[in-house]
Amino acid sequence: MQSTKLKSIMAIALSSAMLFATAACGTSDKADAGTDSAKGSDAATITSYDVSSVKKDDAIAALLPESVTKDGKLTIGTNPSYAPAEFLDADGKTQIGYDMDLAHALGNIFGLETEIVSSNFDTIIPAIGSKYDLGIAAFTITKERMESVDFVSYFTAGMGYAVAAGNPKNVDENDLCGLNVAVETGTVEEEAINKTAKQCKADGKKDITIQSSKQQTDATTAVVTGKADVFFADSPVVGYAIAQTDGQLEQLGKDFDEVPNAIAIKKGDSQTTEAVQKAMQKLMDDGTYTKILQHWGVESGALDKAEINPAVE
Repeated sequence: MQSTKLKSIMAIALSSAMLFATAACGTSDKADAGTDSAKGSDAATITSYDVSSVKKDDAIAALLPESVTKDGKLTIGTNPSYAPAEFLDADGKTQIGYDMDLAHALGNIFGLETEIVSSNFDTIIPAIGSKYDLGIAAFTITKERMESVDFVSYFTAGMGYAVAAGNPKNVDENDLCGLNVAVETGTVEEEAINKTAKQCKADGKKDITIQSSKQQTDATTAVVTGKADVFFADSPVVGYAIAQTDGQLEQLGKDFDEVPNAIAIKKGDSQTTEAVQKAMQKLMDDGTYTKILQHWGVESGALDKAEINPAVE
């Protein structure tokens, strides 16, 4: 994915003490996940996109099974620590971001009230189909995750590194051995850096110290405060972090390994999967999807087709 420049946010940067509220690749099954230390930290410099004009589509809504519609709610699990995809507004409670706008738009198409529940990232997928109807948390599609859930793709994101401005520790993106690397728990970046750490050991090089945090905000703060040498996250998150820290961070190298992000649905629930795919495609086709991504400055990650379980390597 191309490096994300959040044009609508850049003008208002926050100090390191006001680092963003919790955002989206990984987290515990607590409703207050992402509050306390992160509360108000992302003090939103941008408001949600208004999706009130998105109306119910009776044909698409009719595809949903009673297990989803019986309570009149579309219940979605997220981890609001992955700005700008999902994070907390200045009130420390309301989940906002482009994923959250899309979630509310989906609820409108289904004619359901959208109820978004904050949770730790690594607990969302196991609870889909029981606690949650859907999981929307910037999930990267992986073969391993597809063994547990079905996916509908809606965005593409790469990976990227961020370091302190000026790269004072001379971090080399091609050799992270011996460094302190911060990641969010449960993300594909955590999995990738663990593989890199094993390779460093196999090559007889210095060990990587992996600082895994339940919230992306903590990983970002670790670099700003010098407790970590570099953090590793999805490219939109890296871009947002740089924009929100008033010049204290910079990207190291370029984005790499573009992969689709997707909505997670209970494995084998073909009715809900089809409904979500058709609803997302409708948002893409009628322009709502593009307007939401443009609002958040992440249109470079747009897809033109929502696919069910697209092939990944």
